[in-house]
Amino acid sequence: MKIGFIGLGNMGAPMAANLVAAGHEVTGFDVVVKALDGLTMAETAAAAAKGQDVVITMLPNGAILRQVAAEILPQMSAGAGFVDCSTVDVASAVAVAKDAEAFGVLAVDAPVSGGIGGASAGTLTFMAGGSEAGFALAAPLFEIMGQKAVHCGASGAGQSAKICNNMILGVTMIATCEAFALADKLGLDRQKMFDVVSTSSGASWSINTYCPAPGIGPQSPADNGYKPGFAAELMVKDMALSQEAAEQVDAATPLGAAALDLYRRFVEDEGGKGKDFSAMLPLFEQKGRGA
Repeated sequence: MKIGFIGLGNMGAPMAANLVAAGHEVTGFDVVVKALDGLTMAETAAAAAKGQDVVITMLPNGAILRQVAAEILPQMSAGAGFVDCSTVDVASAVAVAKDAEAFGVLAVDAPVSGGIGGASAGTLTFMAGGSEAGFALAAPLFEIMGQKAVHCGASGAGQSAKICNNMILGVTMIATCEAFALADKLGLDRQKMFDVVSTSSGASWSINTYCPAPGIGPQSPADNGYKPGFAAELMVKDMALSQEAAEQVDAATPLGAAALDLYRRFVEDEGGKGKDFSAMLPLFEQKGRGA
């Protein structure tokens, strides 16, 4: 396919590279990145989108997505696919899909799970919203960039699934960090803690795959000084999206709200900015009961 790829940051660049490696012709655009091996770089987002079979975007937020969509949709051909892999609010995803429909473009909101490592390895999970036709057009590309793609429903359903998934992740990581800090103060060996919990009812992705304790379990950002795989400020963004959505549909999410408050405080007041979200563990190690 001829593919336009807009947004070539930490996630977008390796995703685009995997498409190139699979033999696709990729034209890229990014406001910062001006060159990437294997890609033809365009001067504008509109130029990157013009005449492509599929345009993929990986952008910071809903406002930028709407701005980019307004720029590129008039340049796209009817029947082309617009696959947005950003994590944004549901309302923006639905609004962009509606605009795309007016141009005859097949829009798919397809946020991802798997982080920078998954983007590089081509093992992302895509959660997609949009029409059957749009999903079918994008599916071969999902197979290259990821290990699984789930068609969750109509436009906005992909973002809804991502928001719910990351709310679970945010809450379970805090619980995991709290538990390790408590285990430390109880005198429990961390490896023994991991051996028990990772094979018991407390098991979760946060401990089994992305353990926040250095030297325990598979390699994770904890083993690299908490250099981000997934930055704490991005977790603030995702938890805020979950609470925004919860307010809109009157859903009770008390743990989600509490987790957002803790991550926000961690980033803004407790030195967490620029660190992985699992760096909550050394923070809890320092805190006492009244902190």
